[in-house]
Amino acid sequence: MPVTWPDEVDAVIAGDLTAAAAYGTPAGGAVVTAVAPIGLRDRERGRVTFTTSLGLGRKLERLRKDPRIALAYHAREHGFAEGNPRYVLVQGTATVVDQPDRAYLDDVVTPAATRFMGAPKRGRFWDRWLSAYYADRVPVEVDVTRIVVWPDLDAAGELEVHGEPLPDSDPESQQAPKKGTGPRVDVARAAKRIARLPHRLLGYRGADGHPVVVPAEVGAASADGLALTSRARLPEGERRAGLLAHRYNRQLVGIASRQHAGWLTVTGDSALYAPHTEGGFTAPANKTLLLLGNGYMARRGLKRARKAEAQATG
Repeated sequence: MPVTWPDEVDAVIAGDLTAAAAYGTPAGGAVVTAVAPIGLRDRERGRVTFTTSLGLGRKLERLRKDPRIALAYHAREHGFAEGNPRYVLVQGTATVVDQPDRAYLDDVVTPAATRFMGAPKRGRFWDRWLSAYYADRVPVEVDVTRIVVWPDLDAAGELEVHGEPLPDSDPESQQAPKKGTGPRVDVARAAKRIARLPHRLLGYRGADGHPVVVPAEVGAASADGLALTSRARLPEGERRAGLLAHRYNRQLVGIASRQHAGWLTVTGDSALYAPHTEGGFTAPANKTLLLLGNGYMARRGLKRARKAEAQATG
């Protein structure tokens, strides 16, 4: 039977401008990235949906190999669920629709996106320039396994579960990587960059393999890593984990993101995160410049995706 959820949870899924998506890595970690789900969901089928770019081939390939995914609805700014305090974590199984469907994009995605982003740019230049951006997007459909709901955005307090019960035990500690568990990037620099961004989320693989995403605060930086705290309970032990810090503005103009993969150690109330990789971007706080950039990146990504597809088919 499809997983169902109550109206107050649906208001969050329908209204949040952004969510944090987490998916697994081959080494047993989790990547956390920001997406714009624009309210796409089907309560009767127990499904939520977001769109992504064909140019992000690595993410799509990982989802095809391990379709377990999580979406954390963690912020209310610039959406339609302001005043609703709940932190909503959706876990499920993703299906990537390989071929863009222009009718679906025109009839479903465009009206939903317009509600959040405003009317799309039109005209001879913009229709041509953004054609790759729209042709490049495919839906990722997530059949919901469970929804975990905390009463506030700090993920504190007593949680409720809709769908499959949570695992009875914590995930086991993972084997240390061959290159060691310590930081591999400049920790002080990473801490300063993260501190500039208001939303921070930690992702790791749960006991049943589904990613878990919870809010986290980054504290002092040391040679051993970043001190972390979270109102949500973190599993004891050591494991690979992803860390996302991001900012977004109205209609996603002027967004910024910092992403890390690294090693999480939790002992009692103490948590330490050693970042191993880092990446990020800052988009211009100007909608025209943003759309020009989106068009360029989509053209480049679509070209790469088509080249990779041609090579794969011989």
